[in-house]
Formats: sequence, structure tokens, C-alpha cells
Amino acid sequence: MTNLSTKTDDKAELASKVNDWVDAEEGYIDRRIFWDDAIYSLELERVFARCWIFVAHDSQLPEVGDFLTTTIGEDAVIVSRGEDGKIHTFLNSCSHRGNRVCFAEVGKARRFTCNFHGWSYGLDGSLKSVSRPKSYDGKSNFDKSRLGLHQARVESYKGMHFACFDPDAPSLEEYLGDFRWYLDVILDNDEGGIEFIDGNIKSRLKCNWKFPAENFVGDSYHAPWTHSSALIAMFGKQPTMRPDRSYHANANGHGWEFGLDFIGNAATLNSPQILEYLREHEAKFAERLGKVRSRMVASLSSANVFPNLSFLAGHNTFRTWNPKGPRETELHTWVFLNANAPEELKKEYRRGVMLTFSPAGVFEMDDGENFENCTAVNAGVVTRRQKLHAGMGLDSRIEHEELKGNVHQSQINEANQRAFYQRWADLMNAETWADVPVR
Repeated sequence: MTNLSTKTDDKAELASKVNDWVDAEEGYIDRRIFWDDAIYSLELERVFARCWIFVAHDSQLPEVGDFLTTTIGEDAVIVSRGEDGKIHTFLNSCSHRGNRVCFAEVGKARRFTCNFHGWSYGLDGSLKSVSRPKSYDGKSNFDKSRLGLHQARVESYKGMHFACFDPDAPSLEEYLGDFRWYLDVILDNDEGGIEFIDGNIKSRLKCNWKFPAENFVGDSYHAPWTHSSALIAMFGKQPTMRPDRSYHANANGHGWEFGLDFIGNAATLNSPQILEYLREHEAKFAERLGKVRSRMVASLSSANVFPNLSFLAGHNTFRTWNPKGPRETELHTWVFLNANAPEELKKEYRRGVMLTFSPAGVFEMDDGENFENCTAVNAGVVTRRQKLHAGMGLDSRIEHEELKGNVHQSQINEANQRAFYQRWADLMNAETWADVPVR
């Protein structure tokens, strides 16, 4: 069982060792960060409880009363569209005895009522009523205004809603930084933006959440090897990656590795309709995004918004890696497409993601086995003492006249992984956001 109570002195001692765990300059990572309970406990506090975490897309909550439930770290939360029309995010834990207030994954409600003692909360999390209110008459410190469900800050970027429990965290705009320029490749390549297709897949992996997150932030190195049989079955050969026309780009731990092949990822969905749609709109994408970014719209690529929101352009899937202890992760997967795209493309994208990146998908089964083994093998005492190496491309940083952020030549690289772990280390080592450097 994970120990989630770390004393202040223990936190300081742990934080003092962060620079020993992550050496981003040389590319060495301590294996204990994937296994140690005390590190995981501090991680929940210093990463998940104070970063901006994706909670919902606008299209998932179109009307007042629409809600969904999810987690931020291991904190259960309700995300709802309030009577004010805004998105609210608050703890899914009653202020009276801590019971879960809402057990549904998604739905529509006027209020959220705890089934233990009948305390009832509004769509904004405020306490509206209690059962037997006269029981609180007389001497009592009962104050409804102070007993609502604890609120997170909510800010949005082009329909993507993020929540943060740290009042001192920078704005979402600052948090994303230059990475917004890259997010626009999928969020804003069409004037209508994107929409999420109804429903999502939830699955469990016996792995530390950081392994899949760092895989998506920049590991194209594994694709020709891990996914060789699937790629050969689909294409009859391995896709060609051009080092001179592919890159790693990162900012504040967010990263995207990509080629400029335009449809490499989309081609694996095995849908002529999707490829036809992309080719018909290539000129419009270029007009809106510029030539370089238009070539990224469905290219061979992967990306991660720190800490745990990953996506695949072209496959059109978002996923979050939700920690359930240091050795287990719950994966939430959604399918999206341009809101103005033809209705018939919805089933094409849904079917394509099921083929490739679902629990039974040809790529995800390969990846899941690797992530689980990477975690399980670190149980060994001697094994955990050995550092992992992530030193590919240490001298690959370039200046690029069009690309933003920290840019490295070639998507076969580990620059984004090093940036991911550096951001993790910066947060783990910082007592407050003021101590977290901008990178």
C-alpha cells in the first residue's frame, strides 16, 4: 500500500536528492523514481496537486448540468458546467464525512447529493442544503458558505479545460508557453476547432505513469522495432523517417516529436476516407497554420502535455495517464476530429483508434507490455541501483527560423524525454512555484 503521508522533514530530505535522480545534462535517470512509495507520495503533492491537469473538452459538457468525473493525481473530482455557463472542477468528496458524492462517470444533474447524510451541492460545488437542517440550530459553527466542495482553478485553451489546485501556479497560458503554437496544429487547423466523439475507453496498466508519458513525449526510437510486425502488416515495409526533416521540440516539459510527412500517422488508420479528407484540406491547413505546421497535422509523431496528457496527431486520440500508485496507471482514451468534418468520419476515426491505440489495438498492446515490464523489473534491489540512460542526441539542439521552443534535430532522439524529466525534477525540488524555472 502506498504511504501518502510524507512528513515535512522527509519531504526536504527527498527533495534534496532530486538532482541525484535526474541528470538531464548527461541523460541519466534513477530507476527508483518509478518504484519508490515515498517519491510517489511527494510526486502527488508537487506535480499533480499543483500542475494544470486536463479534465475535459468543451464538447463533452455542452449544456448546463452536464458533468463527468475523473481524477487529478489520486484526488477524485467532478467537472461540471454550472448555471453560470462556466466549467467548474471540485473534489468529489463530501465536506461532512468525506464520502464520494457522485458515482456516475458522466451524466446530467441539477445537484450532487451525498448518499450518506444527504448533503447536497450545486453545479459549482457550493453547499446548497443538508438533511434535517434544524439539527444545526443553536450553538453550532455550521456555515454553508465554508462547506462547499473544494474548488480547483479552471482555465481553458481552445476548448481544452485544465484544472489546478495550487492558487500560486502560473496561468495556463504561461504554463503551456511556446507549446501552444504546437497545440494549434490539432486544435486550430480548422475554424470550427475540434470535438470529442462520445464515449471513452478506460483501462489499467501495471506500470508507473511516467513510462507511457515519456514514451509519447518523444520516443519514436521504439516504433520501427517494437511495432515492426504491425507496420509491415499495414505498409509492407517500415516507414522512412528523415532525420533532416524531423524534430524534437519542447517547452516547460511539454514535448512533440514529429516528421513533416503530413499523413504518416493517419495512414495507419487504414481509412481511405480519412486520407481523402486530409488531402482535400491540405491547402486550407497551410493557409491557417503556415506550411511547416500544416505538414504536422497527421504526420508520424507523438506528444505529451506535462505531466500526463498525451496525444497522437493523425490518429486523433487524446489520452491521460492517471496514477494509481507508483506501479499502476489508469488510461483514459478519447477520439477527436475537426468539428466541421463530415459526420461519417466519426466512425472512421473511432474504428481506426480501436485498430491501433485501444487496449486491443495493434500498437497499444506492444506498448503496454513494454511499459509494464519496465516497471516490474525495477522491483529488484540491485536493479534499482542502476541508472537508466537517455543520452541520445545530447548535441542535437538547433536554431530553427520557424519552429518555437527548444528544438532538436531528428525525431529519433531523447531530447524531449530529458526535458520531461528535468521538468519533473524542477517541480519535485521546488517548495513553491516561484522556485520552478521556466525552460
